[in-house]
Order: sequence, then C-alpha cells, then structure tokens
Amino acid sequence: MKKWMLYIGLAFAMFSCREEIMIDLEEGNPLIGVEGSFTDEYKRHEVILSYTADFYHAGEIKMVTGAKVAVTDGVDTIPFVEQSDQPGHYLTDSVAGRKNTLYKLLVEVYDEINGVKQYYAESYMKDNVEEIDSIVLKRSSIFPGVPMWDTIYMLYPYFQSLPDPSIVYMIKITEDSIPMNDTLLRVTSIPMAGYAGYYVNGPEMLENNMEIPVAMMTESELHDGKRIRLDLLSIPSDYMMFVFNVKMAMGSNPMMGPPTNVMTNIQPQGEAVGWFYAASVVSKEMIYHPPH
Repeated sequence: MKKWMLYIGLAFAMFSCREEIMIDLEEGNPLIGVEGSFTDEYKRHEVILSYTADFYHAGEIKMVTGAKVAVTDGVDTIPFVEQSDQPGHYLTDSVAGRKNTLYKLLVEVYDEINGVKQYYAESYMKDNVEEIDSIVLKRSSIFPGVPMWDTIYMLYPYFQSLPDPSIVYMIKITEDSIPMNDTLLRVTSIPMAGYAGYYVNGPEMLENNMEIPVAMMTESELHDGKRIRLDLLSIPSDYMMFVFNVKMAMGSNPMMGPPTNVMTNIQPQGEAVGWFYAASVVSKEMIYHPPH
C-alpha cells in the first residue's frame, strides 16, 4: 500500500510541476542549401539557393542572392540567372540536356563572413524508356466490397523498363495543369533492382504479384474531361536515397531533422546541404471519362 502511495505521489509531482526550459544548443555557421535539377526537357531549369537556419529560427529562410551559378558537361557551360522577383531562384534560358551525359553544377557565393566560396555537384543523366505506352485508372481492389475503398482509384503506368538495374524511375503527376506531388515528401519512385528489363505492370510482374500503382485518387476528385499527365524521370539511385533520407528525417522530433543527418552530393562535404540531380523525362497524358 505504501509503495502505491509513493508511486502516486511521484506521478503527481512529475505532472503538477511544469517549467519551460530553453535548451542552449550549440549552433555552427549557416550552410548553403542547394535544390536544383537539369533535364533533357526543353525548358528553363532552376536552382534554388538558401541558407540553413538554427534550431530556434527554422522557419526563417534566408535566400542566397548574388551568386554565380552554372552547369557544364565539360564542353558547354550554361549560366543560371537570378530572378529579380524571386531572390535565390536561378533559372537558365530554355535549353535541353542530353541523356548519358555527366553534368556538373558550379556555384560561387560571396558573403561578408567567408568571402568567396565555391560549391559543386555532379550528376549523370541516365537513359530513359522510349515511351510510356499508357496510363490507366482502375478502381481499387484492395478491399472489395468496403464502401470507402470502392471510391478509390489507382493510377498505373505501362512501359518497357530498361535493363539497367541502377536506374530508378521517379513519378510526377499533374492533374488539370496542377502539380500533385512536386515536393520531396510526396514524390513516388520505382526502384527496379531485380526487375530491370521487365514490362512494368505487365504479365511478368503480375506473376510475381508486383502490380505497381503510382498515385491514388478518390472518385470525388475525378470529373469528365480531367487531364492527368504522368512524367517518368530516370534518376540515379543515389538521388532516390536522398529523397528517402529526407522523408525519414521529417519526423515529429525536430532534433532528428535535416540538415546534419541527411546525405548530400553538394561539395565541399560538410559545408552544404541539398542535392543537384540530372534526369531524362518521358511524359504521357490521359483524359478521364467516367465508365458508363
């Protein structure tokens, strides 16, 4: 009886006394954060530069302005120009990269603390499939007869994958011209290790119970004439691991979050965070019509 009284007394003491404590965290100098890509689409490519913030100012993003940014394949050098209406956002003119080419990002930053500092990253633009044969919306069969799941549709791509097991296919979805998974936390990827060379969602994969949906939509989201575009990016496997790292780091504990425990390909090591990747892109569009 006395033991239970002691436990109750301790619990009451623990939960009745609350005092806010400010933990003094040792913070280093801000690092450069890089978010950028270069593809074989004919368009304006973008690199975004910012500084990391300390623990108590994580929501205050300071952009890196006045930087010199370019990408090169060793022969041609393509400059990125900072946008006057978007500080820290650097864009090329409309240009297209080439598959099976190594691209190097070059960034030069000046600040009053460090003077001129140079950063760089390399990424090899992998080959990609010739085309996506089709994309199909099918009513979910995960829990047949369950009312909630009867209103769910899955999106499936059909294409002949390449025999290279190091290629990862990353999926981006656009609905009625609105990007639906344009953030790292929402992007979908299809690693093909062990299945490289298979026809995706074809008979071989179905024999192995490997049908792969890449998006989920509810019946209420669909309307007659809805345009759905699927972009299939062939990305290097290290970029997929970076995306996975970011997703795993975004937990409820802020002490476990970026940047220190998330991998990066921005050099010099330990002086920058983020990723620069090169990718080949193939697209397919469908127009949804409800079944009669």
